[in-house]
Amino acid sequence: LSSNMEGKTLTEITGELARGVAELQAKGSLPPGVTAEFDGMAKWTAEMARDMGTAFLLAIIFIYLVLASQFESFKLPVTIMLTLPLAMVGMVLMLLITGDSQSMMTQIGLILLMGLVVKNAILLVDRTLQLMREKNMSRREALVEAGMTRLRPILMTTFAMIGGMLPLFLGIGSGAELRAPMARTVVGGIITSTLLTLIVIPVFFDILDGFTFKKLWAKIRGK
Repeated sequence: LSSNMEGKTLTEITGELARGVAELQAKGSLPPGVTAEFDGMAKWTAEMARDMGTAFLLAIIFIYLVLASQFESFKLPVTIMLTLPLAMVGMVLMLLITGDSQSMMTQIGLILLMGLVVKNAILLVDRTLQLMREKNMSRREALVEAGMTRLRPILMTTFAMIGGMLPLFLGIGSGAELRAPMARTVVGGIITSTLLTLIVIPVFFDILDGFTFKKLWAKIRGK
């Protein structure tokens, strides 16, 4: 069977068909030996989703390895990579506002977003460590100072990226409608990650920097 889509996304159509086939199988309406499977665009989309999942996982691993080698620490990359779920919140909200559905372009935008949003946390954490080493500041004093000195470059780079994405975001130009969901994914993620990074990352850095398994074990034994 083949058909064209109208008024619904491919995911919605395949979901309804899968439920219909499951109901027929449950009722025993299908003759013995008869099976149903998706082909064409539906099959290609499912394969693409699996490939994107693999790419997403590899991106997380490589980001962690690069950050761990840069900061010579296994804990600091965890703090910086906390921006990734913060960005995903903005991505989902933006897609809900614009009415775009999940697609190949939004998944590409998500992978692109992963490389963009960590830069804010890197600027903040790197400056904090620099102040703690060179000026012997306490952790919290360094976090406050780094937040004030790095606020301007963080906002400048954020506005520059959003401005660069605006033509695609608005769907201006031929073929832009296909790529617009990717830009909307990136813009939504950048906005929330920038706003929340300045609040969440310093708190998480303060908690994680002082964390050791020795202290954790001492608290457990104390209880």
